[in-house]
Amino acid sequence: MDDGYRDRTGQDGGYYRSDSRANDDEGAHSDSTEGHDEDDEIYEGEYQGIPRADSSKADGQLGSGPLAGERRKDREELAQQYETILQECGHGRFQWTLYFVLGLALMADGVEIFVVGFVLPSAEKDMCLSEPNKGMLGLIVYLGMMVGAFVWGGLADRIGRRQCLLISLSINSVFAFFSSFVQGYSTFLFCRLLSGVGIGGSIPIVFSYYSEFLAQEKRGEHLSWLCMFWMIGGIYASAMAWAIIPHYGWSFQMGSAYQFHSWRVFVLVCAFPSVAAIAALTTMPESPRFFLENGKHDEAWMILKQVHDTNMRAKGYPERVFSVSAPKRSGERAELPNGSGVFRLFPRLLPLQVWSNFQACFSPEYRRTTLMMMAVWFTMSFSYYGLTVWFPDMIKYLQKQEYASRTKVFIKERVEHVTFNFTLENQVHRNGLYFNDKFINLKMKSMVFEDSMFEECYFEDITSSNTFFRNCTFISTLFYNTDLFKYRLINSKLVNSTFLHNKEGCILDFSDDNNAYMIYFVSFLGTLAVLPGNIVSALLMDKIGRLRMLAGSSVMSCISCFFLSFGSNESAMIALLCLFGGISIASWNSLDVLTVELYPSDKRTTAFGFLNALCKLAAVLGISIFTSFVGITKAVPILFASGALAAGSFLALKLPETRGQVLQ
Repeated sequence: MDDGYRDRTGQDGGYYRSDSRANDDEGAHSDSTEGHDEDDEIYEGEYQGIPRADSSKADGQLGSGPLAGERRKDREELAQQYETILQECGHGRFQWTLYFVLGLALMADGVEIFVVGFVLPSAEKDMCLSEPNKGMLGLIVYLGMMVGAFVWGGLADRIGRRQCLLISLSINSVFAFFSSFVQGYSTFLFCRLLSGVGIGGSIPIVFSYYSEFLAQEKRGEHLSWLCMFWMIGGIYASAMAWAIIPHYGWSFQMGSAYQFHSWRVFVLVCAFPSVAAIAALTTMPESPRFFLENGKHDEAWMILKQVHDTNMRAKGYPERVFSVSAPKRSGERAELPNGSGVFRLFPRLLPLQVWSNFQACFSPEYRRTTLMMMAVWFTMSFSYYGLTVWFPDMIKYLQKQEYASRTKVFIKERVEHVTFNFTLENQVHRNGLYFNDKFINLKMKSMVFEDSMFEECYFEDITSSNTFFRNCTFISTLFYNTDLFKYRLINSKLVNSTFLHNKEGCILDFSDDNNAYMIYFVSFLGTLAVLPGNIVSALLMDKIGRLRMLAGSSVMSCISCFFLSFGSNESAMIALLCLFGGISIASWNSLDVLTVELYPSDKRTTAFGFLNALCKLAAVLGISIFTSFVGITKAVPILFASGALAAGSFLALKLPETRGQVLQ
């Protein structure tokens, strides 16, 4: 270590030299407070962060040699001293306030996952979506979140946790709002993509941000409690979908060009948690650990003092004084962009800063940890998202099978001079003859006419869904104000027949009201089922350790997968979904805590963002593979999920345990 560096850090290499003990919990306070006003600075020691050099160079030199050993020792001392300061600040009102603020941001992430899935049945009719377009709309959010996690995670290590989170949530809110009003498929897809890019920064930043205000003995438990807001987001989305989407009266249209149906109201309401998070986050400070890592010691000290004073006032000890001096500026000070400078420097920060920090995660010191974490994140995400999407699809498949079993079949019927003005549903008519019949103001749901003849018939004001005419003949028949477009007439003949004033565009499908309620209810139950797992993992995280929690939960999830083969009906599948979700949530909580604690402050959100991006990629692969087997076989998805979870639990045991360690 050079002489200048020794001069800045002190002869003994320390940063925090306390001349008196921190005040105990019974209310005693330092004698040095006598004669001072509340706003006076009381200097009982000195705390200075390591001057920030170019991180890529530092990381490259950290691997070996005496200089590397000294730097590693300095970093460990800095971490221990920061832990001592957090202990003095205590855990109280400030952390709980930040908990609810960041919880709103995590809730917004949970909502985003469910939005497209809930609106897709309505949006596909509203926008005339083909099967490939429906599939792309379902995956676009994951792709956006994958990009957002990587970009915002990298930037948060450079321009700050709070500032990055505000920007990312703002992007999410703006494009979520726009997506509720745009009419075309392409613009809706684009808005949901950018909305996903925005919310992608939520998870990596929120956990890193909150962890840097938590002392060692509180970290595992309270990060696990924070995970509950993702569950709350899922419950919120399910409840809002249940309450809003089936209410078709909550809509209006301007001609045939602009339609605003109830599902768009739901999309708008789902942006509220993100907007609330932005408003609340403006009242919170930046992470002091981030400021210290970047040489902004005065700003870090002011925030730590705010944490201390807020907690002490709430506990009834307003006379206690923060017993850490205002840190002195020393060495080179890393200037951070702020305000409009973020947007001015963004093009330069994106390719250079993010990429250099990402490469540092694969430096010799962290390469093994990063590769092991990549494997665990991938296997967990592949199995979890694959199964949780496969479950509802299997339930819908079972519902269709049960619905098809109740289909009524009519053969060679002859109907003359009859007026149909009631709903026709789930019927098959073969070789029928219909003469001078009227079909007026009715709905046709899952109706099929095959090899039938319609002569001098009249169809008026017809709304249909899943209705087709195959190999039929229409003679002197009039269609007025119907949605019986010619694509519904398969291999049929029209003789002297006319279509007048056809309904324009795609018509919302009113046939699946009960199915829609069931989808929302299943999602609600599946999300609520993780509550016991959340509570157990929070209470035991700091007692049994992160690795035991992660490996144990993964093994139990793996075992629960084999019960899926016994899910032969709808109720059994719902119960198994709840069981799997309740067990696997402990693995996710452990993984979040581990990721935060395995990386140092200057790489924490970068590594978390990259791993979370990999998680979304695995989710896309899992969903695509698992859903392709719906209605074909259960064995392959179950084997894939079980194998991935078994591999993940084995690899998890190879990771270092972080329980009881100070935050790097």
